[in-house]
Amino acid sequence: MLKPNFTLSKLKWMILLMEKETIGAFPAKRFFVDMLTRDIELQDAILDLLDNCLDGALRSVSKQTDNRDEENVYEGFHAKINFDDNSFTIEDNCGGISGDLATEYAFRLGRPNDRKGEKIPTIGIYGIGMKRAMFKMGTASEVLSKTKDEQFKVVISPEWISDDNEWELELERTEVNLKNPGVKITVTQLREDVSNIFTPERGFEERLNIAIANHYSLIINKGFKVFVNNVEVKPNLTTLMIDENAFSEENNGITPYFYRGESKGVSIKIAVGFYRDLVSEDEERSILSGKTTTEKAGWTVICNDRVVLHADKTRLTGWGEASVPQYHTQFIGIAGVVIFTSEDAEKLPITTTKRGVDGNSDVYLATKDFMREGMKLFTDFTNRWKGNSEAKKKMFSDAPQSLPLNNKNVDSVVPDNKWSKVTRSIGGNAYKPKLPVPKQSDPLKQIKFNRKASEIKMVSQFLFDDDSFAPTDVGNYCFEQFLERAKK
Repeated sequence: MLKPNFTLSKLKWMILLMEKETIGAFPAKRFFVDMLTRDIELQDAILDLLDNCLDGALRSVSKQTDNRDEENVYEGFHAKINFDDNSFTIEDNCGGISGDLATEYAFRLGRPNDRKGEKIPTIGIYGIGMKRAMFKMGTASEVLSKTKDEQFKVVISPEWISDDNEWELELERTEVNLKNPGVKITVTQLREDVSNIFTPERGFEERLNIAIANHYSLIINKGFKVFVNNVEVKPNLTTLMIDENAFSEENNGITPYFYRGESKGVSIKIAVGFYRDLVSEDEERSILSGKTTTEKAGWTVICNDRVVLHADKTRLTGWGEASVPQYHTQFIGIAGVVIFTSEDAEKLPITTTKRGVDGNSDVYLATKDFMREGMKLFTDFTNRWKGNSEAKKKMFSDAPQSLPLNNKNVDSVVPDNKWSKVTRSIGGNAYKPKLPVPKQSDPLKQIKFNRKASEIKMVSQFLFDDDSFAPTDVGNYCFEQFLERAKK
């Protein structure tokens, strides 16, 4: 029995406390779309769509052959990108999206768990590339798909993007205007910033062409064609110099360093060496003034035939760490490639944008040990041969053969009996070249003497207007000045 002071309102409050209510926790679609597109550049968004075209080609090729390293394996496949300040389209002939794939996976914002095990060597992991790219560019999109057996159309309208309560899309199974099995994506009602970037005077077309030439060089070299505003993109392949007698016992010619191994379901191949001769003093001055490009120097990282990092010269690829010097213009001739291949894209060391390397990946960290080992051979070589012009020119003229850096060549160019087994880290096999060593006809000698600290500071102040320079720098500068006088 209730106490007299226990009012009816208190009883109602207790009943309410015992009941459960549901509250809305679903995302606001506009917020979801804005956050999804904020951290990706327009160029990368378009490359995501091109990745999807290539994935279609991969599915088609995988049905025909198990050897994707064959020359011209992608012959006959193409993607055509066209844009202006009003619209964007990308159309391919790469087999199309099946109705089942569309209804269960392709248009979902994120890849479900049961889709993760698809066994084709793609680089897509999260299932957001196509949607993110369309949202990045505009608020109205249309996707047409044609396979050998079916056709459909999906429309994403501005109203759908603004409606928080509507998360389903309509797939209309109807005849579409596509000549061949493939996909066509059209984006209209472009965002204002995208429309401005697409205007000719902004130079975006040229930058996109360069990015495609760099990032899809291997695929294009295997027969895939890419057109941007009706102009075909040519691949920007990196090749390494190799002496035709490189692997003979007595030869010490210009030859790359090679490594091959496997870790956690990922095949790893490395090649690093010279793609051109060493920089001259005149050229080095030209580079420093910005008149000469160093575009191909540095490391290029490839995942499943897609270049995810091009010509990197930072600590991410080993420059400036573990006894390897920081990149300098004197190393302009050094280039390397790392090729990762896996049937499971989640095991690859790539970022969510697919245009970068996950530097914390265990596979990548282990691989970087061998990248630095190979790179150190050629930075040391460069330092040894500075100033030895005549002998240097002959050495590089004797290594005219160019080795294209693709999956097949990196593995097969070295004879079986020249590989050495690696026992450290993740193991594998490596080939370390015996690079030429300059003859010591004019050996280095050390100059050593002691002077008072106050006198060194006085000379430092006189020469540099700064008395804090190290004694070695002060002494070296003095010697260089008198050496120049002596040469005159």
